[in-house]
Amino acid sequence: QAQVQESGGGLVQPGGSLRLSCAASVSIFSINAADWYRQAPGKERELVAAITSGDNKRYADSVKGRFTISRDNAKTTVYLQMNSLKPEDTAVYYCNAHINRYSYSRPISYWGQGTQVTVSS
Repeated sequence: QAQVQESGGGLVQPGGSLRLSCAASVSIFSINAADWYRQAPGKERELVAAITSGDNKRYADSVKGRFTISRDNAKTTVYLQMNSLKPEDTAVYYCNAHINRYSYSRPISYWGQGTQVTVSS
């Protein structure tokens, strides 16, 4: 059973940067597509960034120009580069990875347990 793990969260000052990573806990063929979501206390989970199998990317308006989603060449890790962080970016960030376990298998969606990002001085 594949699982997805996020890493890279932490405490950062306003204006700082963090890079989140999302990878499977077992050997996989590829991450076909992936989404990063976040959920702040008392708020609904929202889509932050997405990358498709064709490397098309989209972003929430609130993070455009500051966040960048990418994937490594092996397509086994997805990243979220977050620059110019603001206090309102504080949330738990979740990865939803659509994983091809084998080259012949259809992608299956897996959620990570989340990583906390806190932006505060």
